[in-house]
Amino acid sequence: MHSIKLLDCTLRDGGYINEWRFGYENIRDIVRSLVKAGTDIVEVGFLRNVDYDPDCTRWNTVAELKKILPADRKNVMFSGMALHNFYDIDKLEPWDGTGIDLIRVTFHDYDIEEGLAFCKKAQDKGYKISCNPINIMGYSDAGVLWLVEQVNKIHPYAFSIVDTFGSMRQQDLDRIVSLVDNNLAKDITLGLHLHENMALSSSLAQSFVNKHLNRDVIVDASLLGMGRTPGNLCIELIADYLNLNFGKQYDIDCMLDAIQDQIMPIREKEPWGYSPPYFLSARYNLHRNYAEHLLGKGDLSNRDINHILSRIAPEKKTAFDAAYADELYAQYKGSALDDAADRAKLKELLAGRKILALAPGQTLDTHRQAIEAYIAENSPVIISANFVPEHYKADFAFFTNGKRFEKLEACPCAVIATSNLQGEADYRLDYNSLAGAFDKGANSLIMLLHLLAELGVDEAAIAGADGYGPAGDNYCDPRMKNHTLRGADYNHAMAEAIRAQELRVRFVTPSYYEKE
Repeated sequence: MHSIKLLDCTLRDGGYINEWRFGYENIRDIVRSLVKAGTDIVEVGFLRNVDYDPDCTRWNTVAELKKILPADRKNVMFSGMALHNFYDIDKLEPWDGTGIDLIRVTFHDYDIEEGLAFCKKAQDKGYKISCNPINIMGYSDAGVLWLVEQVNKIHPYAFSIVDTFGSMRQQDLDRIVSLVDNNLAKDITLGLHLHENMALSSSLAQSFVNKHLNRDVIVDASLLGMGRTPGNLCIELIADYLNLNFGKQYDIDCMLDAIQDQIMPIREKEPWGYSPPYFLSARYNLHRNYAEHLLGKGDLSNRDINHILSRIAPEKKTAFDAAYADELYAQYKGSALDDAADRAKLKELLAGRKILALAPGQTLDTHRQAIEAYIAENSPVIISANFVPEHYKADFAFFTNGKRFEKLEACPCAVIATSNLQGEADYRLDYNSLAGAFDKGANSLIMLLHLLAELGVDEAAIAGADGYGPAGDNYCDPRMKNHTLRGADYNHAMAEAIRAQELRVRFVTPSYYEKE
């Protein structure tokens, strides 16, 4: 019977979560646990042109990575991954049986020849080679056949079907496996690398091994699915499936111990796993950075992200283009609107008045006495940003965020809404004229301050603009949490943006923005 091998890529693919900084002892412990578990192939990281760092799983030479390999290798094969343009092949030592045995080489559809040439040079130095073309889903059937023909010429140890963007469905797996299996030389092992964008990795991996191909196969996975969000196939799940159905004897306990001791502490700080925006990037077979970029805006619903991603041109899908994504974002958020009449009305209403802008931070509750004292003393016009306050009587509610505006029902005050929002509003303002006030994405508080300055207001007080603390409990109402990770860098950028507005600002409640 042809073999099924399990390859763990935690120390390589998982490194996208923590910049490959697992720590020297943790690296050694993870390797030992995987070896004890009987994992067939353990990938210990990237070969890269970097300075040696013992705590990091990006290696400059094979001699460096040997330090984390166990004395008793048992029957485990060790591997590393390289991109031809990120690693100088001349630095690669000849294989001597004491370091890695397998080098997996990745390349794009536009540099196949360079990638295969790198494979051949590594092969000539005695290493087993796996060809891992990036984004097999981006190839036409003819493209897959041509690629397989080129791979057969150098005859590597393995060829891997890599679903880079996590967009593979069952019919795609069936089609691509059929194309490759019927044309790849029969003594070349066929691998499969899946991502969890659509929560299909486990079912697809099971389907793959159930095909009982007339060749050896490799399935990639990682501990707890650790890998760049949303993650990979969980090795403990596929190992258990192989134990139950294929007579394998992987020690699941060793895998679970490694998860508890080395992986869970990482996940608590930098979580990964399925999320709708990454499903959407897979749905359109896009580079995942598009989803990440739009998530970072902080003011888009999943529906918004779906609509923006659907507009990405075919030629822009594979390589992420931030400027192009920003252009689509701006187009989506609203076309130009002549808001001169509503601006004039607001200017008249605010003329000569003190202004208190309310943001939805926790200090609205914890510092109510200070806020109420300011209101009693100054009788300001109160304008809330993207919410309606529960304990303060606002005069205006200023909305720029579709997620918040869609939930607005009966509003006790006048509503100012930007042109990207659908629904009733007392005043409608052009979105694009305000959105450019902050280079980290649209922020309602910055947009409000920018508007006030343009309306001739020379001073405004702010309450509830707390900033983002390490605990993550940043809102007076936890339902407002947008799940976008923000911290000191964002606080600093917000502080700079507040100071850049052409009006004086007074903080009525404590704020990270004031400290920066």
